[in-house]
Amino acid sequence: MAGYNFWGLPGWRCAFVIMGILSCLIGFLVFQFVVDPRRLSGAHEMGKMSDRENLIEDKSTRSATIWLESWAAMKMVMKVPTFQVIVLQGLVGMVPWTAIVFITLWFELIGFDHNSSATLVGIFAAGCALGSFFGGIIADRMSQKYPHAGRVMCAQFSAFMGIPFSLFLLRVIPQEVSSYYTYATTLFLMGFTISWCATATNGPVFAEVVPPKHRTMIYALDRAFEVSFSSFAAPIVGILSEKIYGYDSKSVDPVLGSTREAMALSRGLLAMMVVPFGLCSLFYSPLYWTFKQDREIARIASAKETEML
Repeated sequence: MAGYNFWGLPGWRCAFVIMGILSCLIGFLVFQFVVDPRRLSGAHEMGKMSDRENLIEDKSTRSATIWLESWAAMKMVMKVPTFQVIVLQGLVGMVPWTAIVFITLWFELIGFDHNSSATLVGIFAAGCALGSFFGGIIADRMSQKYPHAGRVMCAQFSAFMGIPFSLFLLRVIPQEVSSYYTYATTLFLMGFTISWCATATNGPVFAEVVPPKHRTMIYALDRAFEVSFSSFAAPIVGILSEKIYGYDSKSVDPVLGSTREAMALSRGLLAMMVVPFGLCSLFYSPLYWTFKQDREIARIASAKETEML
């Protein structure tokens, strides 16, 4: 849509508006139809009220009590070694995903037009979507065979694969328009293999070491840590490209791009992808020792809580 105008507006603005409308629609549907199982009342009340009515909290519950309880749970979970490891790997693991926002600009500097660049990015996104799905399936099967290590192995494999694919994408493939199909194939395979961590490991591991009552809050806390820390990646790519590798925006042809600037940007991207991918894979290693112990502790605590009900 970037190369066209719709109703007098640039296509990229229309794309943002469409995504915003779809997001609002999804939020409304979730609010309207999704039932939170944590808030369901007992069987006696369930026979008299609908699911939506069961979600209404007791008016006597004070917000201060909820916040204090959440704060206590957050402090407790932050002491869990497995949680610390996942947050640590996420701090560096999110850096390449933040830096990769420059990939569209990089393709256009090589000389691809808007449509070709968008298609390549779309192919990468499709690979990531399929990779997340199949990565979860593979990790489920691996966890059945290796209960305490299967998911960790999947995460390390996925993070490590970012290194050779980044090198091949940014340094080996000739930065020419004629390499379109090579880029497309590489991006799809790269997206398919580097997108496993969240569905294969992080989410399932959190589900086993975090109390169900506070699971959503802990997920949000993890995302806050990771995204806030990784936000510096994009500016650093720009600084590296300009100050070290010689990127000059004034030398870029708006239509044909610039091979020299494309090379400079690719080097900046490479620095912010290869090293973080390697560190992310390395930082998963402590889970081989912490996950088993923390999972058993969580199971015992959950069993005791169930007995008290």
